[in-house]
Amino acid sequence: MPDAAMDLPVVDLAPYIEISTKNDGGFLPIEVRDLCLQVSRSLRETGALLVKDPRCSTEDNDRFLDMMERYFEMPDEFKRKQERPELHYQVGVTPEGVEVPRSLIDSFLQQKIKMMSPDSQPSIPTRKDPKWRYMWRVGSRPKSTRFKELNAEPVIPEGFPEWKETMDSWGSKMISSIEVAAEMAAVGFNLPKDSFTSLMKQGPHLLGPTGSNLQRHGFEGTVFAGYHYDLNFLTIHGRSRFPGLNIWLRNGQKVEVKVPVGCLLIQSGKQLEWLTGGECLAGMHEVVVTDRTLNSIEIARQQNHSLWRVSSTLFAHIASDVVLQPLGHFAEAPNASRYPALYAGEYVEQELSAINLKGSKTVHLG
Repeated sequence: MPDAAMDLPVVDLAPYIEISTKNDGGFLPIEVRDLCLQVSRSLRETGALLVKDPRCSTEDNDRFLDMMERYFEMPDEFKRKQERPELHYQVGVTPEGVEVPRSLIDSFLQQKIKMMSPDSQPSIPTRKDPKWRYMWRVGSRPKSTRFKELNAEPVIPEGFPEWKETMDSWGSKMISSIEVAAEMAAVGFNLPKDSFTSLMKQGPHLLGPTGSNLQRHGFEGTVFAGYHYDLNFLTIHGRSRFPGLNIWLRNGQKVEVKVPVGCLLIQSGKQLEWLTGGECLAGMHEVVVTDRTLNSIEIARQQNHSLWRVSSTLFAHIASDVVLQPLGHFAEAPNASRYPALYAGEYVEQELSAINLKGSKTVHLG
């Protein structure tokens, strides 16, 4: 079992937000610079960070979760109308049984798991992920791009008049949190403050909530999302109503996530790893039904609440046509040569193919 406590700092973004609205970032008070160092240190040493953003309220998250629970409770044949496999499932719904857990196909990860201590090992999935996911683009799209499938128009299900406003509102608020954290990380890394955010402009950012049917799959040990990293720049999670997310810190420690009320969890993705020449490693994580999940299922049953576990997750990306390569002094990092220059969109397509979301590769599993 993972450790009960999550030893991650909670960084209040408010002081940086307040300062940045008053000036162009030329001068930062020492206490704000210390917060920036805390952000960069946490991403480098643990791959994760808890933040508090006064612009992202618990009410916003609850409104989003309420709507997504109603959507995932709809019949499968209704949800499949929003399926877009020809667009690599990068907009609309991805049904359960489509996405392949990285740990089932990646021999490097499999070796890594074997070398872990038994109490740090992830749960090993035996099939494709039994979770649904909805992908919703957040923000403006580029007028021209080499990667049209990664920048397609959003899909809106019928019968949800509040859909677009709810998705855009919550998505844009979480993107704003990511942008502030990215600026603070850049300052902490002794880079120009817009080093990351300038590359994020018109990126294919995705609000990507998952829906896991606990009525059908709510048995201890069920793996909804097998051990994996995220292919994007930074991932941000609001609170879910059911526990089950485990993350691995850089030291190999397995930690059960407990996001405090009013906080958001940020994890480093593979694009950040690329831009820092491997100084920040992409955070590994999984979603599994635990004994705490079972307790929450029982409480939800007693209170007649939804038994769909919805994640409040947003994937922030580097723009598809930007060339990924180590930035500034990170070009001199010891492992920088492992991160050759390539388009962000090209990298994303390679990853999507590997996990069975891009049609050029079919993976047959149970």
